[in-house]
Amino acid sequence: MNKTFTLCWLLGLLPLWIVEAQTPCVPEYLQTEHLEHPLGIDTPQPRLSWRLTDDRTDARQAAYQLIVGTDSLSVLQGKGDQWDTGRIASADRLVTYAGKTLEPFTRYYWTVSVWDKDELKSTSGVQAFETGLMGMNRWKGAWIDDGKNIHYRPAPYFRKTFRLAKPLKSARAYIAVAGLYELYLNGERVGDHQLDPMYTRFDRRNLYVTYDVTARLQAGENAIGVLLGNGWYNHQSMAVWDFDRAPWRNRPTFCLDLRLTYEDGTVETVATETDWKTASGALLSNSIYSGEHYDARSEQQGWSTVAFDDSHWGGVRYRSAPSQHITAQQMYPIRLVDTLPAATCRQLNDTTYLFDFGRNIAGITQLRAQGKAGTVLKIKYGERLTDGRLDLSNIDVYYRGNPVEDPFQVDIVTLSGKGIDEFAARFNYKGFRYAEVTSSDPIVLDKNSLTAYFMHSDVPPTGRIASSNPLLNQLWQATNNAYLSNLMGYPTDCPQREKNGWTGDGHLAIETALYNFDAITVYEKWMADHRDEQQPNGVLPDIIPTGGWGYGTANGLDWTSTIALIPWNLYLFYGDSKPLSDCYENIKRYVDYVDRTSPNHLTSWGRGDWVPVKSSSNRELTSSVYFYVDATILAQAAKLFNKPEDYRYYTTLAQQIKDAINRKFLNRETGVYANGSQTEQSVPLQWKVVPEEMIAKVAGHLARKVEESGYHLDVGVLGAKAILNALSENGHGDAAYQVAVQDTYPSWGWWIVNGATTLLENWDLQAKRDISDNHMMFGEIGGWFFKGLGGIFPDAGQPGFKHIVLRPNFVKDLKFFEADHLSPYGWIKSGWKWKGHNVIYTVTVPPNATATLYLPARAKGEKQVQLNAGTHTLAISFEK
Repeated sequence: MNKTFTLCWLLGLLPLWIVEAQTPCVPEYLQTEHLEHPLGIDTPQPRLSWRLTDDRTDARQAAYQLIVGTDSLSVLQGKGDQWDTGRIASADRLVTYAGKTLEPFTRYYWTVSVWDKDELKSTSGVQAFETGLMGMNRWKGAWIDDGKNIHYRPAPYFRKTFRLAKPLKSARAYIAVAGLYELYLNGERVGDHQLDPMYTRFDRRNLYVTYDVTARLQAGENAIGVLLGNGWYNHQSMAVWDFDRAPWRNRPTFCLDLRLTYEDGTVETVATETDWKTASGALLSNSIYSGEHYDARSEQQGWSTVAFDDSHWGGVRYRSAPSQHITAQQMYPIRLVDTLPAATCRQLNDTTYLFDFGRNIAGITQLRAQGKAGTVLKIKYGERLTDGRLDLSNIDVYYRGNPVEDPFQVDIVTLSGKGIDEFAARFNYKGFRYAEVTSSDPIVLDKNSLTAYFMHSDVPPTGRIASSNPLLNQLWQATNNAYLSNLMGYPTDCPQREKNGWTGDGHLAIETALYNFDAITVYEKWMADHRDEQQPNGVLPDIIPTGGWGYGTANGLDWTSTIALIPWNLYLFYGDSKPLSDCYENIKRYVDYVDRTSPNHLTSWGRGDWVPVKSSSNRELTSSVYFYVDATILAQAAKLFNKPEDYRYYTTLAQQIKDAINRKFLNRETGVYANGSQTEQSVPLQWKVVPEEMIAKVAGHLARKVEESGYHLDVGVLGAKAILNALSENGHGDAAYQVAVQDTYPSWGWWIVNGATTLLENWDLQAKRDISDNHMMFGEIGGWFFKGLGGIFPDAGQPGFKHIVLRPNFVKDLKFFEADHLSPYGWIKSGWKWKGHNVIYTVTVPPNATATLYLPARAKGEKQVQLNAGTHTLAISFEK
């Protein structure tokens, strides 16, 4: 800023926005609780965060100032009636609110001003967040249902009319449901969420969702409607996981407050009461596990409008609240994210059509069909074909229901005979690539008759990969497709056979998740599920949430270490300690339980290296390694939260576990752990159990073993998590790459060359069990691309990529590679290409961050390079 410009600004001759437009450092992407403009939050001290936009070299934040208030204009003018931090000399970009007590039902506005490296000030635009009920005692509505029992299959519809007597300023709908719901106002569905509210342990915690419905209301008479689905609350389908025996199981129920604020400042609440009416309708059956049955002849047109005649509808009954903990759903919702027209539609006969959507997904379809009244269409969904027909044999193995009344992965639609009928499942999703439609009478369908929708938690992407190897690029896409297919408000194992929140699958893929997607809100919710499920002694089930299954003998450390691993990774990737703080006592109870039951500091509690290629691995070794990891995380958390006694105790415990592992399993002469399988060598390397002086020998043995196998895998899930990292982080990046892009059996690439568009559950395409075609438990490779090739690592000392550790591997068989990650500070870009015998390496360090580049031992010159914010290009040559 020049002197003349500064003087004009000081004299008030230039408006503020002109000054700020000249400032190259701008705070943007403001978030509250990791969401933009969240509505209806319950957090009394929300987290406020931002990023800087500044392309200059060494761009950084010298100070910040937060202003929070209830009047947007005042906040814009730099005045906050709730909180004004004043100028804080700090580079922090994540701050916990510490102003006046937040009130419920209140909209707050905030801005952040930053001072850049030249002490120039810039102010953001105004962000808003709105509080919700902030407590059980503020609900006005009663919990109601339709009075039917848990076995009654038709879904309940509810409605009520009300009148707006005065000019309306704003309206908010707050709805809590045990089960699933769709909300309607004046004949139109409210919002675009799917499968709300998210699945929780219903008898311990329920979630409510908030909507701004101001624009949907009209002067005079209005109508509100609610359609309820069973979801996981009233699981009527039978399967080996005992969903139908959940202790909370009951008929779906809901509570709703429609809070109306009038222009004159008065408030009125339209709430659920016994004056609501209910009836059954066209949705004859719904199961989140199997499918939906819909009879278009029974559709009650206009059922949620004012004009509808509900004189034939019945009354409702009161229900007790499912739990005493009803709180806001603060997370990215599930949506229909992608539309997939049918790639092909093949008519098999005059009543059967086979649709291929080109790739495996989780989601639903929309049917548009016309036929005579009473014609029954069955839409069956699956991943595989046999002799040109849909084959469910790889995914229906755990279903125990009635195949006639409630067939697995089948929607049943009865046509009205009144023109074109449309149907899309409301309270269900399937895992599929193919759909086979069979009709009770001849019918004409074409490619446009069935459209698929990819459904998942709508988490924004934060990662990009590009390379000269098409197989690598396809593997990255397949990994992301599998991850998203298994993100439904919690991470699942598969979207068809189980839909279970297997803890092992969740933590094995956590780095892939966080390099590629902004998923913290989903994992914070899932960690709350963990806290709900933990037994007083510290034990966790290995599927969460659970209706009771999963507290067996194998729910041990290699699976349920999620309680430590996921909060720790959220801390590393976001620099946010709240998830770790929220789970601290739970981690401690968990580690203490294992400590009490492991007198020699070794444990075999766990499932072991699940679904290996051929070699089994020592379960006591792998489980004990995870015991060490959990104790180490707990010690680091204790240090972070200033708990010196805990820090000393768990640091000592971690060392004792490490020593016990190495005494029993490490042959120091050969560098071999246990029997030397790929998993037994790689797991201790991955988790830093190997003594420093033995790392080269242990890693060398692993590299030789991999080379002897022709760079093929011989691992299960634990080895698949570890092997690439163990190689690439210990001097064998080329070997790791050869394993990663191997395209013959057994390998990840073998799936891709055989047509897979997601990751599979078994290395063997001809396996007889564990054969889902959309699984995430082997998904570490999607994170390894960022680490093992791009070299992008967070630094626990300055988490959230405040300081970036760069350790790229310039593999000889890859012409170029690029990895981009959108960190809390902005885009990190790490790309390289070979030019003759040299590498041209380009890296972007985002504003307000720094990096240390570690070059391979063979690189000429300095092996460590300190990098400030900005884009840097280095020419790297190598020793012969």
